[in-house]
Amino acid sequence: MALLTVSGLGVAIGSVAPLDGISFEARKGEILGLVGESGSGKSLTAFAVMGLLGRIGGRIATGTILFDGQELTALAEPAYRRLRGKRIAMISQNPMTSLDPIVRIGTQIDQVSRLHLGLSKPAAKARSIDLMEQLRIPDAETLHNAYPHQLSGGMKQRIVIAMALAADPDLIIADEPTTALDVTIQAQIIQIMVDLVRERGLALILITHDMGVVAQACDRVVVLYAGRVAEMNTTQAIFASPRHPYTASLIACIPAHDQPEGTLLGIPGTVPGVLNYPPGCRFHPRCAGAMEVCSAEVPVLQSLAPGTVACHLQGMPA
Repeated sequence: MALLTVSGLGVAIGSVAPLDGISFEARKGEILGLVGESGSGKSLTAFAVMGLLGRIGGRIATGTILFDGQELTALAEPAYRRLRGKRIAMISQNPMTSLDPIVRIGTQIDQVSRLHLGLSKPAAKARSIDLMEQLRIPDAETLHNAYPHQLSGGMKQRIVIAMALAADPDLIIADEPTTALDVTIQAQIIQIMVDLVRERGLALILITHDMGVVAQACDRVVVLYAGRVAEMNTTQAIFASPRHPYTASLIACIPAHDQPEGTLLGIPGTVPGVLNYPPGCRFHPRCAGAMEVCSAEVPVLQSLAPGTVACHLQGMPA
């Protein structure tokens, strides 16, 4: 059963509409990947779910966001504030934007459980240290008194994850959580998050442009392109048989172990800006298989069990 259901979500910022008809589900005990290049709408989707669009001058223009049966699109800010952090938490890609540099890290974790769970100061500290130990932070009691600048990038990200977990949320949105980390630390952080989902039964939305991370961590995948859903499917099906040319192009960009030097593939062109979205399928200017209909008609998101895809090529005879 879905914990979060986003249906037909459209977002407006001023007179432009960067998101159009976004639909997906997130379920407890699974990791859902939101995938696409920069500018595809991944972070904006997260802002909509978190109720933070107003802070960037945006608003929800169409659609619904159901969280555990509760409609969020019309929720007043005070009610959203009680939900945000307690039941829905977010992990940002840069831990330094989430951590106050002049406050001890333990205090920052403690504040979450004191605010949302009503714990006493000693109980909150004990909970924070326990979380830090679960996240494989060595000498947690000592580091509870440290400042952010005294920690490495990987340790800072673990602290941000501890803050997200401190109120025992049902849903975590992780926005490019390993972008600023080296490959070894990336793998450790991703594995920690996978273990947390399996052990705690959380729902995790993992936002990334890295298809390698998707293959390692995600159960299902939503591929976004220029503010629309291109394809949704299980991770296994996405990699075994991608149905949208954009999905196939993203997978083709993953370096192979036996790939000759100097043969790294890319996708020609760039994601169009919101003021320059082309008519029809927004990927058609970059698509090698584009047909005349692709530039004239918006492809409908159609069900092709076990997934869905929005592509005119899928309607063509074999």
